Amino acid sequence: MSATEQTAPAPSEAMQSAWRQMQVCNACRYCESYCAVFPAMAMRRSFSEGDLTHLANLCHGCKGCYHACQYAPPHAFDINIPATFAEIRQESYAAHAWPAPMGRLFERNGTIVSLAAALIVTLVLLMTVAVKDPAVLYTAQTGQGAFFRIIPLWLINLLAGATFGYAILAMTMGGIRYWRGTAGGAGAVPVTAARDAAVDILTLRNLGGGGHGCNDLDDSFAMHRRWLHQAMFYGFFLCFAATCTGAVYHHVFGWRSPHAFLSLPVQLGTWGGVLLCIGTAGLIWVKIVTDPVPVSRRVLGGDYAMLVLLFLVGATGLLLLALRHTGAMGLLLALHFGLVLALFIALPYSKMVHGVYRGLALLRHARERRSALRSAAA
Repeated sequence: MSATEQTAPAPSEAMQSAWRQMQVCNACRYCESYCAVFPAMAMRRSFSEGDLTHLANLCHGCKGCYHACQYAPPHAFDINIPATFAEIRQESYAAHAWPAPMGRLFERNGTIVSLAAALIVTLVLLMTVAVKDPAVLYTAQTGQGAFFRIIPLWLINLLAGATFGYAILAMTMGGIRYWRGTAGGAGAVPVTAARDAAVDILTLRNLGGGGHGCNDLDDSFAMHRRWLHQAMFYGFFLCFAATCTGAVYHHVFGWRSPHAFLSLPVQLGTWGGVLLCIGTAGLIWVKIVTDPVPVSRRVLGGDYAMLVLLFLVGATGLLLLALRHTGAMGLLLALHFGLVLALFIALPYSKMVHGVYRGLALLRHARERRSALRSAAA
């Protein structure tokens, strides 16, 4: 046995279970048309840990394969792909986190996100109350620059820029490590494959399962989980677009917030906040009522914590918009800003990284699919 083989860590229990289950699924292939996972599985005759990690991140957890499977529990084969792949995804987030020691945060993901949010919000509120004159903090502030009388613009830019910049760097480095670790870096990615992956990402096509939706409650199909994910996804990016538009207004045109209700930043933020609240609240409801068997309880705490944090960011943003011309604005601004900072800090070490890894998995799958088509045509 080589030194490398002697020192290589043993595969996790979830990885061993996934390898066994993929052998059964690759022989059966009943679910071959259900989502991206099974066509990708059918391209392989053996499965490395990188392959299994790739397949796990392709899985959108629609549970269609579980409800269709003749070998699902209580059968002796115990095939439960959604729960097993959920655990492997969690392991992949920890394994590819940057910096590497931060991967340990995924072991208690829900606790970490909750504590970070509570601590940062508390600090921002205490600092705001401590440094602001009550005559300013608790009285209505109107006109351009009203927000910056509560929290100076330079401080907002410093804290938000530093935390968001770090989150983007950490998620980018984690994505690079994931791409290399799943053997995704071999060969160029054709433009057509990138286009296919972009369509899959933007439409969340694989949350359609075999075309009829997810199986969240039982073996009946429904599209509500896909719609709720789209509401959360597009709501988040509308809120981000609102922030970017507001920055352009301020630094290019000299128009300082708060802006008029019908202005572009406010409209983007309003509709983004509404969609974000609808999507996150709906997904929390789905997790509560869903069949618990094809769900990994190990990852639920982190899922709930991030959904609640996203909901609070959207809800406090909408509340701030509604009460921005009242004496409640100061504390609401501090609360909302603290929650946004907590979200930025938690991004690289929470369920949110699945957007990066799943996007890369879909890109690799699109490339493999295009390569297989070219080979078949040759």
